Amino acid sequence: MEYKSNNNIVYSCKYHVVWCPKYRRKVLVDKISERLEELIKEKCSEIRADIIEMEIQPDHVHLLIEIDPQYGIHKAIKLIKGYSSYILRKEFKELTTKLPTLWTNSYFVATVGGSQNFGDAEIKSVIKQYIENQKRSQREE
Repeated sequence: MEYKSNNNIVYSCKYHVVWCPKYRRKVLVDKISERLEELIKEKCSEIRADIIEMEIQPDHVHLLIEIDPQYGIHKAIKLIKGYSSYILRKEFKELTTKLPTLWTNSYFVATVGGSQNFGDAEIKSVIKQYIENQKRSQREE
């Protein structure tokens, strides 16, 4: 298992997220689907979230994403949905006539993996590495 880190934490926070267009309309097809994929990648890159998997179906989006827990999954999804809705509705006028808004307000999210996927030795190794990195940081200041 690989871990990421920022100045404060070492983490592995992966989330499976699913959301749908309003009324679960099958509008995520062809060029709209292609553009949506580009927009999601663009926004994830901007917020430093890693896309592990992405699947766009005509009536929903599946996203497996890893993000810094200090940033938060709710904030990330809110930005992705808001940004993609704004751009798609601007570029594809048919989305403004068929739907009052592109996305529903809700979404599904579940964590993926966790402590059951690795043993005590690996946990101790990560904690040890974190402590050593903190010691090194303090010496450099």
